[in-house]
Amino acid sequence: MINQKQEQPVFLEPVMKQMVWGGNRLHEIFGYTIPGDDTGECWAVSAHPNGDCVIKNGVHQGEKLSELWEQNRDFFGGITGDRFPLLAKIIDARDDLSIQVHPDDSYALVNENGSYGKTECWYILDAPVGAKLVIGHSAGSKEELAELINEEKWDMLLTSIEVKKGDFIQIDPGTVHAITAGILILEIQQNSDITYRLYDYDRLSDGIKRPLHIDKSLDVIRVPAADPETMVRHCADLEADKMHLLVESAYYKVWKCNVVHGMEIKTEEPFYIVNVVEGDGLFNSEPIKKGDHFIIPGNYGMIKFIGKMELVLSTVSDKK
Repeated sequence: MINQKQEQPVFLEPVMKQMVWGGNRLHEIFGYTIPGDDTGECWAVSAHPNGDCVIKNGVHQGEKLSELWEQNRDFFGGITGDRFPLLAKIIDARDDLSIQVHPDDSYALVNENGSYGKTECWYILDAPVGAKLVIGHSAGSKEELAELINEEKWDMLLTSIEVKKGDFIQIDPGTVHAITAGILILEIQQNSDITYRLYDYDRLSDGIKRPLHIDKSLDVIRVPAADPETMVRHCADLEADKMHLLVESAYYKVWKCNVVHGMEIKTEEPFYIVNVVEGDGLFNSEPIKKGDHFIIPGNYGMIKFIGKMELVLSTVSDKK
């Protein structure tokens, strides 16, 4: 029987964010209209109050994603929750980002007015030769961690790992991390905007230093840190025309698809976020291209992609 109430996919208008470390590649590479040459983030799929995407097509055109979430939960497979669970963004790091860490749900609930914590993952869209990410630290105890941070002995404390285009990294709460200059990433994360800065290179924003969050960082940093080598997966050359599960955390599932000839997917999740990160083609009969971001509803049925494209798909996890 055909579902007469089948919803249609919604395409979203990204929200751009200017950052002290941002650049202009969101315009140069993706063709987005940006507010300036310091545009660091494109919130591509977001229902967060700090950046709520507007729907560009169909019967929901003009609605914010948060409104669709509140008013039509069937679109999202009937899942529960007081806010849309995920946020997808593209980050253009012209300069190094701050050394930072994120809290988990329990800490954020108490200390950040009921916010979600921030578990996230990165798919590297571009990176200079020899690029490194700051991931983890060398401290063996909370006491050593506090000492090295307070004395700003960053060379002794921080660890890093070399990465390249096509790498995938899972960043759990409590992980010290920083994106470095020249790296362009797609980030899939919990719907949260909570970041604790450990160090910001003494940069000025509007003439003043951005605030640091040393005490909260010390509260949430995990000691000892995980081995950075275990956090990176190389997935630039995955087999074509298949869904490859990159991660299934407590909050999301993320897949990579290299479409070369064409592929079909049966909708088996509450919804799919689709980020087109390379190429162009067709989604069923709808033309799509690099830089498009859309959500496929849970009752949509068969999904067909034709063309030459790289896609990153994500949805909520039932692993909790």
